[in-house]
Amino acid sequence: MKRLAAVALMLPILLVGCQDNASSAEKYSTGGDPTDSPCARVVSAIGYAGLMLKPKGQEDQQYFEDALIGRLAEARGITLEFGDRLPDSLHGAVETVKTTTAGLSRNDVPRERQVALLKQYRVAADQIVAGCK
Repeated sequence: MKRLAAVALMLPILLVGCQDNASSAEKYSTGGDPTDSPCARVVSAIGYAGLMLKPKGQEDQQYFEDALIGRLAEARGITLEFGDRLPDSLHGAVETVKTTTAGLSRNDVPRERQVALLKQYRVAADQIVAGCK
């Protein structure tokens, strides 16, 4: 009985020692498979965020609700994780999506700045979608 109790107490310590250090891994998004197509993952995230966006040209009327901010944060994470694996011709657009979503994924950014970032984001996001076809 004592031996069983000792093993039960030591088991969590042994298991922790066998795990990879998750904090050192560059993991920005969850779900999917790391071998997924980078284009498919980034385009999907852009599309998911786009479902909540007003039509192009109406960025000044966009309501930056928490759900939209969350979707843009998800697009940022997926772009951070998969964007560097997109075609070289999309490098500039990827960098723009990364920088614009850094501001768009926060709710403490002034509205005027959000609108300006959204306009820049849309141009870059459209380039990525077109370049991944």
